[in-house]
Amino acid sequence: MADALTPSDHAAAIAASRDRLQAFAAACPDDVWRAAPLSDQGDRRTVGVIVDHVADSCDYIGAWMRAIVAGEEPAVSPELVDQFNAAHEADRAGVTQADAVAHLQRSGDAVIALIASLTDSDLDLADGRVGRFAQILARHPDNHRAEIEAALRR
Repeated sequence: MADALTPSDHAAAIAASRDRLQAFAAACPDDVWRAAPLSDQGDRRTVGVIVDHVADSCDYIGAWMRAIVAGEEPAVSPELVDQFNAAHEADRAGVTQADAVAHLQRSGDAVIALIASLTDSDLDLADGRVGRFAQILARHPDNHRAEIEAALRR
């Protein structure tokens, strides 16, 4: 097995990272929720859109994982992810705090359950892609939360 972590290890890491972002999001004052603290880095999304983006990514990455486990080869590319992110930004520009936090809970729960149901060998499918997706899902919420918090401190 290429990945030293088990599916339950990945599921726990994803849950912890998601929970930290969810706690941050739930505690955001309205002005922070609507702010775009990363605009000086070229990211014009508001905190709300970024939080909902993490939830959205759980949905599409989970779909890719399910497809791979079912023996399919989903189309996955950086360009496709960029298209998803651009469409998401346009569609969810006014996302409410309650909606984004609930979306993060739902999508996180679904992908955590999916990953917990996998076998160790499932993580190796598609040349380890399933395991890499699990790693991405564990880092993604913390990465966005940390960059937002750092920008807000500046």
